[in-house]
Amino acid sequence: MLDAIWPRSASLATDGALHLAGCDARELARTYGTPLFVVDEDDVRSRAAEYRAAYDDAEHPFEVFFAGKAFLITAIARWVHEAGLGIDVASGGELAVALRAGVPGDRIVMHGNNKSVAEIEAALDHRLRAIVCDSLDELARISAVAALREVVAPVMLRLTVGVEAHTHEAIATAHEDQKFGLSIADGSAARAVTLALGDPRLHLLGFHSHIGSQIFDAAGFEIAAHRVVAFMAEMARAHGFTPEALDLGGGMGIRYVEDDDPLDPAEMARRLRAIVVHECAEAGIPVPHLSVEPGRAIVGPSTVTLYEVGVVKDVQVDEQHHRQYVAVDGGMSDNIRTALYDAQYTAALANRTSSAPTTASRIVGKHCESGDIVVRDLAFPDDVHAGDLVAVAATGAYCYPMASNYNALPRPAVVGVRDSVARLLVRRETLDDLMARDLG
Repeated sequence: MLDAIWPRSASLATDGALHLAGCDARELARTYGTPLFVVDEDDVRSRAAEYRAAYDDAEHPFEVFFAGKAFLITAIARWVHEAGLGIDVASGGELAVALRAGVPGDRIVMHGNNKSVAEIEAALDHRLRAIVCDSLDELARISAVAALREVVAPVMLRLTVGVEAHTHEAIATAHEDQKFGLSIADGSAARAVTLALGDPRLHLLGFHSHIGSQIFDAAGFEIAAHRVVAFMAEMARAHGFTPEALDLGGGMGIRYVEDDDPLDPAEMARRLRAIVVHECAEAGIPVPHLSVEPGRAIVGPSTVTLYEVGVVKDVQVDEQHHRQYVAVDGGMSDNIRTALYDAQYTAALANRTSSAPTTASRIVGKHCESGDIVVRDLAFPDDVHAGDLVAVAATGAYCYPMASNYNALPRPAVVGVRDSVARLLVRRETLDDLMARDLG
């Protein structure tokens, strides 16, 4: 077994080869090619089940919705649904995947800051649990579509609570100056409540709050819950409105490198529950139906990306230092996170053991960008060479969903592994796939 950064089934054979759920990484690369996303099915299923259990308190249970944007393909949607989780989607495409996996509409919540009329229509036609409304414009749009459909739209209002989450700026989502949500501070949220309660085509279920992603403690959630519950109490006084539902969002972090120290899911659940129950008691309002939306924490650790090494070169950084650049056959087209968020990763040789000394290294991709970096800083064996396999851990969240065809590279395949058996979940794109859409 390897440490907690890797999938739970990961192990190294005596010859140094990485095995995932009993499948040899070398054989996976030979069979399916590289780059390759390898997903440990039991890892996903077990983490989903653990989250459901962690939040399933007898008195104040949380419902758990998998944040599909992290990694949504048909198989993963099916796995988390079978583990008892709902799914939140952020587009019509994600909704189509969830429905294809057999997830019923009442187990799906739709997000997004700019939903099209077609997406709202699909949400209503498939009777989704809720549409999370992000603006006053969108509230009017949902109402208009519901009127044409002669239905009542179930909505939640996404609140901007002014919390600066301790995470990268690009994935913090509850401060005032950003695109998401209805601000409590400027009165937009209160106006939205008034409009929703006065509209017969809208059923206001409650409120949603999301403070960011890759969060390791409950401090930001505590501030957010305090502000949301205070707003709920204000709306109760103003309108006699008691919300049925409160969603605290997701963003629970995972380990990418050894220094990362996320909270245990059960402990995070205990703290979030205590926060909301306390705040509701202080405000004198009932505790609503609670939910959370972990995505990264369920799929992030489950997946490893396999690459083949091409070029290796030594670069003199300054008079005292040099760095080994290890170029692999993927890069920012299959993992943009390092370029976007300065993300850190753990990597290892996957095809053999090495007794060579390690040296300061950087794993880079093959794209025409100096920022095309997969792993920025790591110690790696100085005998790495062309044809070696490199495995990068914890690539299950936001890598495949954000993959692109930059430099006309086809997107990688996705393989699921379980009980020493590999199964192709998403086939590799081909150049014919790319050309089929080019009508030149």
